[in-house]
Amino acid sequence: MRLEQGTEVRVDIPDRTDPDFDAYHRRCGTVVERLTDNASKLTGDDRDDVLYRIEFDDGSTQDFRWRDLRPASE
Repeated sequence: MRLEQGTEVRVDIPDRTDPDFDAYHRRCGTVVERLTDNASKLTGDDRDDVLYRIEFDDGSTQDFRWRDLRPASE
């Protein structure tokens, strides 16, 4: 899934033990930036090289990988 700047998304963290679960699971926001790194060297999945910076209604931002994001309409 490739998300573009301006796309509205919902955070969907499936692992309740993830440290970000309580703070972000089911929150909706907007993609404001795409960042890149080389996480695929660890995971073997090229999609992991992209971090999506999400801005929430309160103005706060947080970075997520593709697997933790869904279209806001889902």
